[in-house]
Amino acid sequence: MTKEKKKVTPESLGKVVLLAGGFSSERDVSLMSGKGVYDALVEAGVDVTRFDPQDQSLGELEQGNFDRAVISLHGRFGEDGTIQGVLEYLGVPYTGPGVKTSAITIDKALTKQVWNANGIPTPQGMVVTKGDDMAFVIQSLGKDLVVKPAREGSSIGLTKLKNATVEELEKAVVKAAALDPRVLVEEYIIGRELTVAVLGQAETSHALPIIEIVAPEGNYDYQNKYFTNDVRYECPANLPEELAGEIAKMCERAYRVLEARGWSRIDVMLRDDGRFALLEINTSPGMTSHSLVPLAAKNAGMSYGELVMEVASTAALDNKR
Repeated sequence: MTKEKKKVTPESLGKVVLLAGGFSSERDVSLMSGKGVYDALVEAGVDVTRFDPQDQSLGELEQGNFDRAVISLHGRFGEDGTIQGVLEYLGVPYTGPGVKTSAITIDKALTKQVWNANGIPTPQGMVVTKGDDMAFVIQSLGKDLVVKPAREGSSIGLTKLKNATVEELEKAVVKAAALDPRVLVEEYIIGRELTVAVLGQAETSHALPIIEIVAPEGNYDYQNKYFTNDVRYECPANLPEELAGEIAKMCERAYRVLEARGWSRIDVMLRDDGRFALLEINTSPGMTSHSLVPLAAKNAGMSYGELVMEVASTAALDNKR
């Protein structure tokens, strides 16, 4: 008999600070996510205060005497270990992974290295900078390529190239390098685009139902992610049961080898021959009206508010005092 999960109460969360906004290129998305999370916490009766690192001083964060922090920041300074380190120093437990894991997972190339070392499939790729020999890159990876800043999210700075020339690749690298000098170039996998949310701590973590993303002409860019209704989401994805289970288990393993905690979302490409590759992990997933973790949670029988309360309850520190 399955033991019923204990409901998270407002009293158990104590005094909560919600971090949203920040300094990154994903600030607008963070503010949208933060509004949804804040409203859900207020509706549940939680004592919650908003905090925007761009507009408020860290002194205010320290003086707030908060019991936990819910992080709705996206991108650099919010997902890269920076704010996590501040909260560690202040002794305020926070949602999402710790300093080390956050510093690794913000960097798509470093994440690939960890996954590859643990037998987790990823696309072939390499890190380049402006001025590198792009003919060598094409010779190594082929002419169908995806170029993206190593430490950006929400598809910002991303370019997809088919039958690329050296000049086209150089232009795409310059575009990505304007946001991050570390540029990741990967093989362009033709197939189905999936995403898998994972909730929980360590060995008890579990995948939610898989979502398939069906975007216009396969273009799941920043605009389509957040500001149009042109993308179709299928949840659960129409996959053979055995394959769905294999993908879910691989994502759970990918989550654990990175020592992620609380929650994350992992993007996956499924090739036509049934092989799949993990692209990246998002350790502070969006919670907007267009976001995917709430959709997966809903399919698993969890409301938006219940998801927010569950994530808030997982707040922790790397180093307990």
